[in-house]
Amino acid sequence: MSEAYRKAGVDIAAADRSVARMKRHVESTRRPEVWGAFGGFGGGFALDMARYKEPVLVSGTDGVGTKLLVARAVGRHDTVGIDCVAMCVNDIVVHGAEPLFFLDYLAVGRVDPDQVEAVVSGVAAGCREAGCALIGGETAEMPGMYAPGDYDLAGFAVGAVERARFVDGSRVRPGDVVIGLPSAGLHSNGFSLARKIVFQDAGLSVEDELPECGATVGEVLLAPTRIYVRAILALLERVDVRGMAHITGGGLLDNVIRTLPEGCRAVLDATAWEEPPVFAALRRLAVEPPTAEDLYQTWNMGIGFVCMIAPEDVDRAMAVLKENGERPVRIGRVEAGDRSVVIRTPHAASGVVMRRAETGVAVDKSDEASGGGPGGAHRPEGGGGV
Repeated sequence: MSEAYRKAGVDIAAADRSVARMKRHVESTRRPEVWGAFGGFGGGFALDMARYKEPVLVSGTDGVGTKLLVARAVGRHDTVGIDCVAMCVNDIVVHGAEPLFFLDYLAVGRVDPDQVEAVVSGVAAGCREAGCALIGGETAEMPGMYAPGDYDLAGFAVGAVERARFVDGSRVRPGDVVIGLPSAGLHSNGFSLARKIVFQDAGLSVEDELPECGATVGEVLLAPTRIYVRAILALLERVDVRGMAHITGGGLLDNVIRTLPEGCRAVLDATAWEEPPVFAALRRLAVEPPTAEDLYQTWNMGIGFVCMIAPEDVDRAMAVLKENGERPVRIGRVEAGDRSVVIRTPHAASGVVMRRAETGVAVDKSDEASGGGPGGAHRPEGGGGV
């Protein structure tokens, strides 16, 4: 071991201990296609060409953001790895791709083998849940860049889908039904605002109780991002899914619009689904209560993933999702109109919040919804939100 390097802040021996401890976690995610042994310079994956005629590889990368600061405050690091995987694999399954393999990048101020193993154990847990192999990664010790105890975490996922089954939203049509899958809470987005409200506005600590949630601040904020992969892959096998969206940063307003073609407007009814109690807690604690635009363009507000399905396929889609452990909700429909998202919600002063594609601006303004606002043409029909 280089003594000079250790004195400079890089402990190679500690890094070696960390690698040794993460091996069993990595091996627990192995798939038959994985090529090569643990510890190589690169991770190999032999794509099973018998499964595809024209495979399209789909990749995604993301991180966990300032949720990591909550993990550090709580002293728990085994859930943020799940978040890291979820943020990547949920994105690529939007296009119909089965996640095949994953790589992580962990940058630390000082290698702590306990902390590193905890993080990687969470990454492995997320990979097992998504069915993909953790085939490589990097742990970088960077004294001077990060303080001891601080770290950042990013992930990279690659999946495959048959070219003819690639989902990009181009086949979404007026009349399609929007099905939402519940979130577990904040997931991994909007934490800068959530942390400001909880720790700065309200002066709470991670040990304080949130009465709306029946749990501590730390427990609520660290609830892992849900992984929707297995349910969505099962759905794709049995139902023609025309469009999907993973509800991450930008909320429903900024993510649903990404899957809409020109001439289509998604009209959602926020009363159709149950809002996790963390959002009521955040509204209560905020010195300056978030507006409807803030809520639906920052947080998922209870919906973590959406699918757009032809009306004749909705019953089958709901049944498949339920069979695979989901609690799907019909949250709206697609109508003819300018490319936009309209949400009918009691959190908006006018009853409606919307975002148009050409402006990118969310507005709480009923006269922006042609058809007369919340009681007009854009109001989803029926008690179920559709």
